[in-house]
Amino acid sequence: MLRARRPSEGENGLNTHYPKDETEVAGLVRDAAAAAKTIRILGGGTRSAIGHPVEADRVLSLGHLSGITLYEPAALTLVARAGTPLAEIEATLEGEGQMLPFEPADYRALLASSGEPTLGGMFAAGLSGPRRIQTGACRDAAIGVRFVDGSGEILKSGGRVMKNVTGYDLVKLQCGAWGTLGVVTEIAFKLLPKPETTTTLVLRGLDDVRAIEALSKALASPFGVSGAAHLPGDRTLVRVEGFVNSVAHRAESLRSELSAFGDAEALSDAADNKALWAGIANVEVLSGKPGSPGSGAVWRVSLKPSDGPKLVAELRRALDVEAVYDWGGGLVWLLVPQQGDAGASLIRKALSPLGGHATLIRAGGETRRTVPVFQPETPTIAAISAGLRQQFDPKGILNPGLMDQ
Repeated sequence: MLRARRPSEGENGLNTHYPKDETEVAGLVRDAAAAAKTIRILGGGTRSAIGHPVEADRVLSLGHLSGITLYEPAALTLVARAGTPLAEIEATLEGEGQMLPFEPADYRALLASSGEPTLGGMFAAGLSGPRRIQTGACRDAAIGVRFVDGSGEILKSGGRVMKNVTGYDLVKLQCGAWGTLGVVTEIAFKLLPKPETTTTLVLRGLDDVRAIEALSKALASPFGVSGAAHLPGDRTLVRVEGFVNSVAHRAESLRSELSAFGDAEALSDAADNKALWAGIANVEVLSGKPGSPGSGAVWRVSLKPSDGPKLVAELRRALDVEAVYDWGGGLVWLLVPQQGDAGASLIRKALSPLGGHATLIRAGGETRRTVPVFQPETPTIAAISAGLRQQFDPKGILNPGLMDQ
């Protein structure tokens, strides 16, 4: 059973530390472990409202642990410290016509948060945007990581290896661990060239079931779809990217392939495409200040694409639900009323026979204190998770309670 937690005093400015290098991070963690003091880890603070509110004695802010330490455009490789602003990374890559493959998202509008998204915060959350269906997830692009475990020891894995821990893929282990298995200090990523041009096909008037059928058909085609989404207002979107001549051919072929679903409009303006897909990555259609009238709670649900419309239809029998489908329907964002448990019981009951999982991304603090924010683990997975935490944070001092079931 979840217990209520008080807000961390450190988040109000007390006991906050700003290490400037990895050695200082390690020393601070060692001191905290020796004194049995817990630590709240912060990057840019833009996703601090996700997870259970953390009760901690100290705050470790990585904002000063910043900078690109290695960038080799010819090798499509970048290494940077965890506190480096994501905007700085993207501006540097833009200058060389390159990008992070997985289209990282910015949830500041969704969560009504401030600050600057950082590379380490993005990696710790392990969240990926629309291009994931073509290029893979954040964890697939990460090729190296350095971090400090809960004992204050510096560990490295992957790119530029100096010390490894046999038996674990530490890169994938840390990606999506939300700082509960270590303080990530540096990450190495493989990159991709930016596409020369983009065209989005827009189908209108499809219900959820027909929209997912259209997206599935597009994704099963040989035309290299890099985005597939269905938005409120009955817009169904299919994106193709690459060289100009290739995109023109593939987009026209897709229009023909999808003709049974209607006459698709082709959106080719670069700025319009950029804004459209950034809005999908950032879930802007569901944005709004948490707790304000009508804003509601937001859930992130992963499941088999064909099951998405079934889940939404089931929930609509009991809840006022607005749904956004991404990844061809494999990722469903749900906006539901904030009342009670924010739909947790109904969503997880409806999801159970479908084999998916749901994460509460936006809700008020009291709801996040009492509702399992992350998908409850099976006994087997829970035992593995507990073993990993015992291995990497034996005293349980790093982001305590953030991922409690």
